[in-house]
Amino acid sequence: MTGGRSSMDARIAELLDELARSVHREAPGEWSRGLLSGNASAMSYSYGVTYDLPDGTNTRVFPKDYDVLAELADAVAAAHGWRQVHFEVACAPSGEVEATAFHGAVEPLVGGEGHVAVLDPGYLPAEPGLDQEGPGNAVPAGDPETATARLREYLRRFSRLVERSRKPAPAASPAEIERAEQRLGARLPADLRALYEIADGDRDAGIFDGSTWLPLDEVVRVHERTRERDWFGWELGWDKTVRDTDPPDTVRRCTGHPAWIPFAHDHGGNYLAADLAPARAGRPGQIIRIGRDYGDGPGHVADSVTTLLGDYLDMLDRGDYSAEPDYLELLDDRPPRAVAFRILGPEEGPLDRAELAGSPGLQHLNVNQAGEVDLSALAAVPGLRALHLNRPVTADLAPLRGLPLERLRVTLSGGDLAPLDSHPTLRSLSLATAGGPVRISPLRTVPLLHGLDLSGADVADLDTLADLPGLRYLALRPDQWAAFVARPPALAAVCVKGATPLPAVIDWAAGLGLDVTGVLRRSGRVPPH
Repeated sequence: MTGGRSSMDARIAELLDELARSVHREAPGEWSRGLLSGNASAMSYSYGVTYDLPDGTNTRVFPKDYDVLAELADAVAAAHGWRQVHFEVACAPSGEVEATAFHGAVEPLVGGEGHVAVLDPGYLPAEPGLDQEGPGNAVPAGDPETATARLREYLRRFSRLVERSRKPAPAASPAEIERAEQRLGARLPADLRALYEIADGDRDAGIFDGSTWLPLDEVVRVHERTRERDWFGWELGWDKTVRDTDPPDTVRRCTGHPAWIPFAHDHGGNYLAADLAPARAGRPGQIIRIGRDYGDGPGHVADSVTTLLGDYLDMLDRGDYSAEPDYLELLDDRPPRAVAFRILGPEEGPLDRAELAGSPGLQHLNVNQAGEVDLSALAAVPGLRALHLNRPVTADLAPLRGLPLERLRVTLSGGDLAPLDSHPTLRSLSLATAGGPVRISPLRTVPLLHGLDLSGADVADLDTLADLPGLRYLALRPDQWAAFVARPPALAAVCVKGATPLPAVIDWAAGLGLDVTGVLRRSGRVPPH
């Protein structure tokens, strides 16, 4: 860049020059503004350019200046100690450029236009499983003697069916088991403990239906990673709902828990775990599935490892298996679990009560059909916890009053929020409007509401937000933030939605009291390409 005042060191300025030249190189025939935005770190980088066109539309391209991004990440790390940099380069066809780079105060959204700022880093939304009742029957279902007898029989038959099967590891000593339990902070279920007195894992034989039985040292290491709940940031986490299991109310609705002890791994990021803190209808020591494919909630497998081994032997007796030289697959012929999640696409008909009645265990429904939708059909799914009306609109929320909804995304075409008054379970609401302004005053009486996105709505009474003391996440458009002065005192994270220039985003963050002193700004000119 030539001219202008720079607060960046020379190399960072040169790299932003190169990105500005890229905007000109990739530009369409006619354009009025090009905005390059993205982020870069030592491990990853992503960016794109949005061009405003003379007809009022825009187009987006993704140049491949990866070497420039990698060097930019290295340069800001060397000059300022930043592990990641967010940047924006706004270009005009004349060559005028405004460049901004920053770190830390706010993060750009990955799945759309906007930025999020964390005001209280120590707060995360509570998962509902923490408040669930404990088991009505606190007596474990497993039996150590039965479990060990079943394991020995299963290992005998497994080794006969799998030609290249490995012998299990030697037994864990009482001292090794006790040391592992001390590190876990919990005593293993008696039947699982008895199995470790026979063998300390299966040496990758995969005896638990292809999953490797872990040695105790590995159990402790994995437990350190899985004991905490999943959290991938406020963009994804502000309205996350954890589903119930099938059978219902057997496992706590959490994505991680210190009383879940993983003991077998499928090598795909999932684990069998012993559950020491079941929900009301569960049993201590029950076996559950957790891990990568269970981010929406754990799965119930059996009431104990004793029962699980019995199920395996029953499948062998029935011939419900497929044996390979180094692998045994068990073919479970039990009825499939209840369908918990569905997407209704544009090709499907309107919401139909009789059709939904075929999915009585449905907990999460996404509706992608256009037009007006009648929500009365949802009476057929009394366990619905999450409803996303992604394309349709509705004027009547009354059918939602009796549902245990926790997460709602809806576009109102007329109507109001009165049916949500005092809703006992609603935790998050993403509201848009298509029929004039709406009043949000009924939300004052929603006791568990902690997340609210009004960026798609025309709201007549934004000041009501100050009367929502339990609100911890709030997303608004720039004009809404400008009109909203008295924010709720307990906000932990906030979001500005929409295409907002980065300098304006930084000013917004400063207005929230965040530290933006590390922002780097530069203006100048790059000769058009």
